[in-house]
Amino acid sequence: MTDPFQEALAEVEGFLLGEPPSLTRVEVCERAGVPLEVAQELWRLLGFPHTDDDLVAFTPADVEALRLSSDLMALGILSPERQAALVRTWGRSFARLAEWQTTLLTDVALESGRDPAAQLTGLTEQVLPRVATLQDYVWRRHLASATSRVMGVASGAGSAVLAVGFVDIVGFTSRSRSLSEVELVAWVEQFEAACTDVVTEHGGRVIKNIGDEVLFVSEDVAAATRAALEMVRRGSDDDDAFPQVRAGVAYGEVVPRLGDVFGPTVNLASRLTSLARPGSVLVERGARDALGGIHPHDDEHEEDDHDHPDRETGEWRFRRLRRAAVKGYSRLEVWVVRT
Repeated sequence: MTDPFQEALAEVEGFLLGEPPSLTRVEVCERAGVPLEVAQELWRLLGFPHTDDDLVAFTPADVEALRLSSDLMALGILSPERQAALVRTWGRSFARLAEWQTTLLTDVALESGRDPAAQLTGLTEQVLPRVATLQDYVWRRHLASATSRVMGVASGAGSAVLAVGFVDIVGFTSRSRSLSEVELVAWVEQFEAACTDVVTEHGGRVIKNIGDEVLFVSEDVAAATRAALEMVRRGSDDDDAFPQVRAGVAYGEVVPRLGDVFGPTVNLASRLTSLARPGSVLVERGARDALGGIHPHDDEHEEDDHDHPDRETGEWRFRRLRRAAVKGYSRLEVWVVRT
């Protein structure tokens, strides 16, 4: 007896790939004119599962994709180093997106009360073309937005001066133990969505989510600090579902690469977050000076062995803490910031 779900999955696969699989990986490479070892490395970086040479799992679309990749390499757009980084980023991003979309469609099909297999097939045919069009639109809009930033960096020294913020959930491990897998995923997704909303409203952008932590950047250190303080405020509100958090904001040069950011400023923001108490935002000297315009000699009278009273500078209040020793920084200058 034929399994209706297997029939539906085969139909969905054919719809997604354009037609049912008809080629082995060896045949794909031969038609594309690309060495098998090159194709294998490309598929590995994309995160595709390994297939045997005689397994029919590919379509003419795979041939075209391999040709296009080869063309980009021949044009010098994708050097071996860039190819590895870019393709790996593609693989991770689209794998996560595909997992979420498939789960969503399957849940809707199962909850419909009708034939789940037929529902899954029908939903795929109706929804996926619209999703594909929207994904292309979102990509182009982000591409247009990123062009000015990236071109500005490319015309300079390859770095940019940005405010970098980390926001970390307090007590994540203990809370996660009390949740089911579904509840945990929903909780983290709500946290990520709320962080993205706050950061975007303050003119910044989220770089990535790392489990219970969010990394974001902004060209405006004041806006980045306001965003961090807003998330801390929400986390301290018992009537708000947003979890209690702590945050750190650093300001300085970063190296943007493939949608991510690297450099000492990023590391510093992460260290600040690990030092922050629940419900607080810490800044280092670069961010503090940019926020308050305080000259270095203004702090010469301050001792380093105890906390200091708040110091107001316009919108901001700073309280200097003991110098801290963290990985990479033996005497890190730290301030709690408030408004």
